[in-house]
Amino acid sequence: QVQLVESGGGLVQPGGSLRLSCGASGIIFSAYDMGWYRQGPGKQRELVAGITNGDSTNYADSVKGRFTISRDNAKNTVLLQMNNLKPEDTAVYYCYAREVVLGTGRVHWGQGTPVTVSS
Repeated sequence: QVQLVESGGGLVQPGGSLRLSCGASGIIFSAYDMGWYRQGPGKQRELVAGITNGDSTNYADSVKGRFTISRDNAKNTVLLQMNNLKPEDTAVYYCYAREVVLGTGRVHWGQGTPVTVSS
C-alpha cells in the first residue's frame, strides 16, 4: 500500500519559514519524481516545486528564490524549505510521487498539510 505522509505545516507570520516533509512508503522511491502542489482558498491546485529522480528541480515563478526542494533517497523523504513566506503562500500543500522509470506514469498523492501565513 502506497502512502505519502506530509508534515510540517502550520501558522507562520509573514517573512517566516517552514519546512514541509513528505515520507513515502510502499514505492521504490528512486523510481519516482517527487514534488509539491498547493491549493489556496478559492484557487486551483498549482505546482509549487518538483524534483526528478535524478535531482533536477523546477519551481513555480512565485516561489523561486524563496523555496527549496530536496530529496533523501535513503530516507524516502522529500523536503520543501519555505522561506520569506507571504500571505499568498497560504494553502494546503500536497506531496506527490510520479513513477518515471517503468513508464507507468502512476501518480500518488498525500493527504495535504495546511500552511497559513498571517500576522
